[in-house]
Amino acid sequence: MDIKRSILIVALAVVSYMMVLQWNQDYGQADYPTQNTTVTSNSSADLPDTPVAENSSAGDIPAVANTEQLKPDTTQIAKSNDLIRVKTDVLNLAIDPRGGDVVQLTLPQYPRRQDRPDVPFQLFDNGNERTYLAQSGLIGSNAPDKSSGRALWSSAQKSYELADGQDQLVVDLTLSEGGVNYIKRYTFKRGLNPECSAKEQMLKKPGCIDPSSYKVDVKYLIDNQSGAAWSGNMFAQLKRDNSDDPSKTTATSTATYLGAAMSTPDSTYQKVSMKDIDKKPVKETVNGGWIAWLQHYFVTAWVPDQNENNVIQTRKDSQGNYIIGYTSPAVSVAAGSTGEIGATLYAGPKIQKYLGSLSPGLELTVDYGILWFIAQPIFWLLQHIHSILGNWGWSIIVLTCIIKLIFFPLSAASYKSMARMRAVAPKMAALKEQFGDDRQKMSQGMMELYKKEKINPLGGCLPILVQMPVFLALYWVLLESVEMRQAPWMFWITDLSIKDPFFILPIIMGASMFIQQQLNPTPPDPMQAKVMKMMPIIFTFFFLWFPAGLVMYWVVNNCLSIAQQWYITRKIEAATKAAEAK
Repeated sequence: MDIKRSILIVALAVVSYMMVLQWNQDYGQADYPTQNTTVTSNSSADLPDTPVAENSSAGDIPAVANTEQLKPDTTQIAKSNDLIRVKTDVLNLAIDPRGGDVVQLTLPQYPRRQDRPDVPFQLFDNGNERTYLAQSGLIGSNAPDKSSGRALWSSAQKSYELADGQDQLVVDLTLSEGGVNYIKRYTFKRGLNPECSAKEQMLKKPGCIDPSSYKVDVKYLIDNQSGAAWSGNMFAQLKRDNSDDPSKTTATSTATYLGAAMSTPDSTYQKVSMKDIDKKPVKETVNGGWIAWLQHYFVTAWVPDQNENNVIQTRKDSQGNYIIGYTSPAVSVAAGSTGEIGATLYAGPKIQKYLGSLSPGLELTVDYGILWFIAQPIFWLLQHIHSILGNWGWSIIVLTCIIKLIFFPLSAASYKSMARMRAVAPKMAALKEQFGDDRQKMSQGMMELYKKEKINPLGGCLPILVQMPVFLALYWVLLESVEMRQAPWMFWITDLSIKDPFFILPIIMGASMFIQQQLNPTPPDPMQAKVMKMMPIIFTFFFLWFPAGLVMYWVVNNCLSIAQQWYITRKIEAATKAAEAK
């Protein structure tokens, strides 16, 4: 009968495993992103409030100083199909001549999915399915972007590409209006190190991709040939709808923060969620500062002149899109003179070290949550280990060993306590037989036995309680650090940041928990004992969709704990038998 039951249990386990694998194959993979080519135009509704005049009844169309509010000119806000294409080794983007905004942007070095390296991750998009773009312009009494419509720029060519051996690419958009000549200049930088192999570039080996290549310098060159002084303000903003984060690769992946962030006079990093914008728009004057939009692994940010007081604001336009941006102080250019104003646009991966160099607090967009003070040292140590080993999987294993070594004394004390409890198990059974169902006397007897044998009944919980903050911090490191994205280990583990595709690591983790449980003393309470037996099964299912790197940490930690606990238990049991023999 026992053999039949065992066969049925094994068969049920195999069938359940196959069903989970099939479900994962059918529903666990995200769809490929669509590459939209239809771009909706930018209207006067994109313009922010100007410092020189308060906005009028149209909540998202600014009033220009000393003029009446004008109705949008429908001839100027028609669709623009003549996008200006720009291609570098790390960025592919499209600029809309209407406004000169970046309306599409993909990242060739970051594929959407590992199995399709030819499909780059799409960051900006302004098609029918998603709205997410970076806008900038000049506003004011005689600036080109007005309430009647955005400026229409022109360029010498419709496509630009960074050539081999070229370290920099400059794209100029030109406009002449009212005797003033404008140049909107985009400057791009080469990112790939030609000395690195294609494989090293794909694995993001340090030094192979320059993070500053995801920074785009945007400048306005103003040549005032009119007979009067020119005055205007630069605005720059990020506009996004409320669509889901496209960084999610599976139907069950954990969602990180999707929303805006900015620096304020009181904080170098402040989140502004979509719900916050719905409740109340923000308007702050900040010295320097930055504004950004965050999603899983990637961030876009505008960084203005850090020596000026800029007005940062959030709002929602009439189409329901969320906007966070800034407006610079007014710039004056005398008649017959020239002037310039500019900012930096960053659109790419969340690379902490480089983001911090752009503006204070911008590195905090790599959000490790409330346990950041533990996560940051873990990531620092993990990076240094990786610089030696060159593989994130082995780096996690070495990191686990180091963490285990740090907590070795505490774990040893706990395992000694559990070993003593295991050694006095016969005496516990005698107490239970002696007092029967009298719980009060049974508890008194147990406490006296614990005191006599110098046993801490809560000692077995200490290793788990101490490790939980480290475990949670490592969880956020693996989830939030773009360095882990699509990072392979070996064999079937090709991406440590997502779940094990065959769920082998979670099963090994559950088995290791079961083995470790056999080394622990059996709880005196029958109900508690049954719950403890179920824990390996519960944790196995709980860990099925955890990042493979995190499950690997837990597996290695369990294996080290088993070895340590087995050694301590055998040592104490031998000492107990020797004492009883005397």
